[in-house]
Amino acid sequence: MNIEISQVANLPSKFGNFKVKAFKEGDKEHLVIYSEKLSQTPIVRVHSECLTGDAIGSLKCDCRDQLEYALTLAEQTNGMVIYLRQEGRNIGLFNKINAYALQDNGLDTIEANHQLGFNADERTYEVVTFILHHFNIHKIKLLTNNPNKVNSISDIEIIERIPIIMKSNEHNEDYLNIKKDKMGHIL
Repeated sequence: MNIEISQVANLPSKFGNFKVKAFKEGDKEHLVIYSEKLSQTPIVRVHSECLTGDAIGSLKCDCRDQLEYALTLAEQTNGMVIYLRQEGRNIGLFNKINAYALQDNGLDTIEANHQLGFNADERTYEVVTFILHHFNIHKIKLLTNNPNKVNSISDIEIIERIPIIMKSNEHNEDYLNIKKDKMGHIL
């Protein structure tokens, strides 16, 4: 992999005081947010970018709640959040908004992706192994509901899968059910 690595910087936040480092993989710039006292077997959240949820607070998903929970847990447990730039399950913001429009007309999230010519989930996780090896981490506790993440992270021992269940609302209940029923998420 041809990946550029930034310097380390301090990031004080409302969730705690973190260190940050960026990893540039082609046109994607991923961010790693981690505790100043990073554990050798940390709780790690691999979080895919969701501009509408993370930044704007969309109620169509649970992304922002998961991110905030993961950052709080990273501070409390000397853990890490790997923020992957894979917007809309890696179909990009433009296509994600088009998928939203199809969902407004009755399709579910998977049907909308298929209508646009994409798989249900286009994300990949090879860079996660690279990042963890960079930090000399070989064992983690993975904070996820997605079995595909567990199965896709190679050469790292996942000693525990920790669920990250957020409260649903009237706008994301169907979305979460589709993730559970059609994508195998453990909710």
